[in-house]
Amino acid sequence: QVQLVESGGGLVQAGGSLRLSCRASGSIFSINAMSWYRQAPGKQRELVAAITSGGGTNYADSVKGRFTISRDNAKNTGYLQMNSLKPEDTAVYYCNAIVDTVIQPGKNAWGRGTQVTVSS
Repeated sequence: QVQLVESGGGLVQAGGSLRLSCRASGSIFSINAMSWYRQAPGKQRELVAAITSGGGTNYADSVKGRFTISRDNAKNTGYLQMNSLKPEDTAVYYCNAIVDTVIQPGKNAWGRGTQVTVSS
């Protein structure tokens, strides 16, 4: 079993910053890619940012230059630093990881999400 737990969401004014964390636990052998997705009310879930095990990153155009994804492999934890937040960034943010467990390679794991609300 693998569990992903997000934290760091909340209410912030436009222009503010938040840092999301995603901690993975369970029978983990290694974590491959880690990603952050978000889903706003009435919209489909979308990829925000992703990072490979080697540190390669990619971002949605809407967050480039404002968000930074990172990870601490020793802590099995990923982060999403969000700066210059806009009201349109309001969504539930979900952590995703592709995890090699001791019994299953390439397990696709999701967290339960953390709410980010940006007021204008």
